[in-house]
Amino acid sequence: MSKPLGIMLVDDQPERAAMVSSQLRAAGYHLLAQLSSAEGLLHQVERHRPDIVLIDIESPDRDILESLAIINRQAPTPVAMFSARGNAEFIARAVESGVSAYMAEGMSAERVQPAIEIAMAQFRSYQQLRQSLERTQQQLDERKTIERAKGLLMAKKNLSEDAAHKTLRNLAMNSNSTMRDVAEQIIHYFQPGK
Repeated sequence: MSKPLGIMLVDDQPERAAMVSSQLRAAGYHLLAQLSSAEGLLHQVERHRPDIVLIDIESPDRDILESLAIINRQAPTPVAMFSARGNAEFIARAVESGVSAYMAEGMSAERVQPAIEIAMAQFRSYQQLRQSLERTQQQLDERKTIERAKGLLMAKKNLSEDAAHKTLRNLAMNSNSTMRDVAEQIIHYFQPGK
């Protein structure tokens, strides 16, 4: 049996917050924290480590979006935002800040479950894409480093491209290192100031 999702609820309407928190508990969720404003949101997310943050603030502002952007960079967490502000520019900024699901109407008990599911699915999809891009960037960086080292070996030792590649590979095997590590050492040896 899996543990229930830990939820942080940020709602500036006490009656609605009480109703939603009651519904969340009844649906089997674990309410980690209930905040009446987004002040100190980053600290609260770090402290409680929720599985998802639900936000319904009457007038969400730039400060909330900045906090969410920092959370998205430092401790990526799914966020579902409910707001009466349905303007396209604000929604786009919210999504850029890390909001996984944006509901352009206020929070209600029947809308919470679908919003959680959408936010979790979007968040997983985004994280997979982000990890894939990071892996691709690392591979590209590694390839550039190896190519640069091969170029230096070719120029300084008068080797063919194939011979330079074999030299790198043999040095890596003999020193039980990666080709990238050996390539970085070669670059540093031939161009110490760079």
